[in-house]
Parts: sequence; structure tokens; C-alpha cells
Amino acid sequence: MAIAQEPPTTVPQAGNVAGVSQEEWATQFAAQSGPATRLGPFESVHVFWLAGMSCDGCSIAVVGATMPSVESLLTGSLPGVPIVFLHHTALQVEAGEAFMEPMRKAVRGELGAPYVVVYEGSIADETKAAALGGYWSAIGEEDNPEHPGEMRQVPSAVWMKRLAPGAAAVVAIGTCATWGGIPAAYGNPTAAMSVQDYLGRDYRSTLGVPVVNVPGCSPVGDNFTETVAAVLLFLQGIGPLPEFDDLGRPAWLFGETVHRNCTRAGYYEEGTFAEHYGDKECLVEIGCWGPVVNCNITSRGAINHIGGCMNVGGPCIGCTMPGFPDRFAPFYKAPPGTFVSGTASKLVGSFVRPLRRVTQRYANRETRWDTTGVVSSGWGAPKTPTFVDKLIHIAYDRMRHGGTTAKNF
Repeated sequence: MAIAQEPPTTVPQAGNVAGVSQEEWATQFAAQSGPATRLGPFESVHVFWLAGMSCDGCSIAVVGATMPSVESLLTGSLPGVPIVFLHHTALQVEAGEAFMEPMRKAVRGELGAPYVVVYEGSIADETKAAALGGYWSAIGEEDNPEHPGEMRQVPSAVWMKRLAPGAAAVVAIGTCATWGGIPAAYGNPTAAMSVQDYLGRDYRSTLGVPVVNVPGCSPVGDNFTETVAAVLLFLQGIGPLPEFDDLGRPAWLFGETVHRNCTRAGYYEEGTFAEHYGDKECLVEIGCWGPVVNCNITSRGAINHIGGCMNVGGPCIGCTMPGFPDRFAPFYKAPPGTFVSGTASKLVGSFVRPLRRVTQRYANRETRWDTTGVVSSGWGAPKTPTFVDKLIHIAYDRMRHGGTTAKNF
């Protein structure tokens, strides 16, 4: 669909192929495509995406989201959800001062619409870098009051401190932002921390919401976009505030462990474990922490419900958890608790597996094959139940039919 070009209200920036601002583009697109009906008070919401000590993996994960997609948020395609004006250093059509001005307006209270702050990456202790005349991560620049006429970089942490008090919500995306992650690992020189550590436990947005945490390294993109859509519906007054757990994670997304929804969990129950990468059995004994890690990637998949660490043979290393990475290292080594739980599973499995195989051999035969003595499959003859199998199933069938009136079913 072609977007009508109107004279830009901001100074054209080099590389801005759209010729309009992000806000103008989104508004024009929504108008031409017939935006979804919005029942709340807001037609639009600004989202300021700040980056700290990050690898940009969270951004990559989010742009691959499909339910809902970033495009549907930016074009106002979701019923009831306001149009999102995304201010992102890599996805923005503006550059330079045109990119920075909306953030400055938000700080001054002149934006004219509510805004949400999304932070990717951990927040470093900028005082340590400033003492040496530098910075760890920054967005834009401003006049330096200490040296008039000079410009200085504005650290991402400073923008967070300025924007957080007026934000409708603050969302930390990815494990670096939610818990500190790899930049905050033991021995790091940056004194990096999470968003909630930086803002403190008493922080509340203008709607009274603490920091919302969507962990993962990188997170499932759909987890983030779904959470944002739910928060925006709350902002519109259409839906309730979504349920979060005591760590600020969306409870409906992080309420279960990896193991409970893992496609390999049945092998654990039977006491069979992978010995090498590429084996089909449970991965616990080659370093998987799935039984104790809160994450839904095995059920939701990485992108478009496809993939996911354990689904494709990768042991869980606990990347969604507050203790990551220190409390899960060294990676790809069996967790100490595996000795107890794994041994117990093997003992139980040594009885369960043979009994299930007996039932499987019995259930893999037509009744006609037993009465005629002829198996019609041309692919090969299934195993014939042994005398012991028959004795077991005489007792099994008596129990199965117990309490029923029809003895033939």
C-alpha cells in the first residue's frame, strides 16, 4: 500500500527514505488501512526503546514475533490497542535531532500522549565510566554544562532516570534488563544491574505498575509483544492489569517450568537419558536445567511456534532466571541434583518401561490376528505376545473391565 507523502514537519534526515516522521508514517498508514476500533481514551502510545549493555538479540527476537507482530502494533491493527509509535535506534526512520526530540518532549511533559519505556540490556554504573571521562552506553548528545560550547553523550541510564517517572509502564526485555544477565556476572567491571535494581523496589509508573520483566537470552519475541499488548489494553481501560508473579514476570507465560512442557519429559519419567548431543532422550544428564527453570519456549517455540532450545536438542542453561549465568555455570554439565532425581527416575523406569512394552505389544495387535493366527501386514510380523504377556493381560483385562457390565469392551 502506498503511503501519501506530505511535507515533513521535521528537518529531513539523511537516510530517511520515508520522508516523514515515524509518527506521521504510522498515522497515515492507519488512516488508509482502516484502523481497528479503539474503545479507550488513547489513539496512540509512544514506546521509547532504550539500549544499555546489550547485544541487540532482544530486538531481533521481537521483530520476529508473530502473535502479535510488531507490524500489527505499529499499524493499529489490533482491536482496542492504540497505535504504537516506536522510537528505536535501529528501526527508526528519523535520525539525529529528529530522533531525540520526542524523548525530550516526554521528559518535559509535552508529548501529548502516554508513553512506555522499554529497556534492553543491563544498566551499567555510569559513575565509574564518568570518573575516567567516558561512558558505557549512550543515546544522543546534549550541551555539556561543565564545558559550555561542548557536547556530551547522554548515557542510557540517564534517559531511564529521566523518563521513568512519567512513564505509563516500564518494561525490561531480556535477561540483561530483567536480572542483570551476562554483563552483571561475577567479576564484571561495569557494576551492571537490572532495571528494577536501578529504579528500586518502590518504583511505580504513573499507572501504579512496578517494572514489568520479560526475561530470556534472547526472549521469545511473542512473549514480549503479547505482554505489551495486554498492558496497552489495560492502559486503554479495556482489560484488567495482567497477572504477574512476585518477580514481575507475566504469570501466564512463566508459570510453568521448561520440563513440564518439554517434548522429552516422557523419557525422564521412564529413566532414559541422552548421553550425547543429538540423542532423542531427556537432556538432563548432559546439562539441562529444565526441571527448575521457568520458561515457555518448549511449548511456544522460538519464532512462529517453531524451534526452541530443548525442542531442537539444546540443553536449558537457565537463561530466563535471576541467577543466570553465575548459578548455572559451568554450562553443559549435569546439575548436581541430577544424581538424586536421575537415579530415582532410572530405578522407577526400570520397572515402568518393561511393563509398558508388554502392553504395547498387546495393543499393537488386532483381535482378528489372534483368532485366525494370521497377520495381514506385509511390512513384517509384529512381535507375538509371549506366554507371560498373556498371563499379565488376563489379569490386566480383569482389572480393566472391573465394575463394568459390558465385558467385551
